[in-house]
Amino acid sequence: MKSYFKASLLALVLPAMAHAQSDNAFVEANILGIFYHELGHAVIDLERVPIFGQEEDAADVFSIYLIHSLFEEEAAQSLAYDASFGFWGEAIVRQEARDEIAWWDDHGPDEQRYFNTACIFYGGNPDARAKLAEDLGLPDDRAENCPFEFDQADQSWGAVLDALYERGAGETMTFVGDADGLAAQLIQAEVRDLNAELSLSDSLSVAVESCGEANAFYDPQDRAIVFCQEFVDHLIEIEARF
Repeated sequence: MKSYFKASLLALVLPAMAHAQSDNAFVEANILGIFYHELGHAVIDLERVPIFGQEEDAADVFSIYLIHSLFEEEAAQSLAYDASFGFWGEAIVRQEARDEIAWWDDHGPDEQRYFNTACIFYGGNPDARAKLAEDLGLPDDRAENCPFEFDQADQSWGAVLDALYERGAGETMTFVGDADGLAAQLIQAEVRDLNAELSLSDSLSVAVESCGEANAFYDPQDRAIVFCQEFVDHLIEIEARF
């Protein structure tokens, strides 16, 4: 996979680095990680990417792989910390509500998604990310296999991402609606930055809107990503538990 570092990094999405600059660093990092996850679903659909296994797992891998690929090391680590803790926070919320794990769901348990995120990101640069793995409690038995897990992600998603970049800049992603609020501002900026570097094989709309619940999803019929405004308050509540 080629290395694609953003020409200009938004201070809004540099969590650990930007704590002094922004009180919303955790929320911003998870908005970005969730958007990347839904973008993974869109890419799978629009680019006809073959998936062997759960698509939700593949979208998780795409999200952390983008963080590894698009950001300089310090920024990428900051994002990976907060994206991982986002999953752990979801597990805390579930435990406090005494909800059982939905084993039937197509998403894996949040605790597992936490360790998968930590492992794949760590595996992309073990020497530079050893402290991250230690901080996130990644067990040695899992950590030793993480470079192989990252290589699998690189061989699959790396080739897909290379193809998108080789097409060059385009306007295949369109942010629709008003850019009011934290999530809308972040995602609109991300759409603009991605359009400046790559192109999808078909058009994709992206919106932030009220849904009545904390959610985000890709709609293959409309070829649209929707990030629900309610997710922002949900992330704020999660952060308060740490």
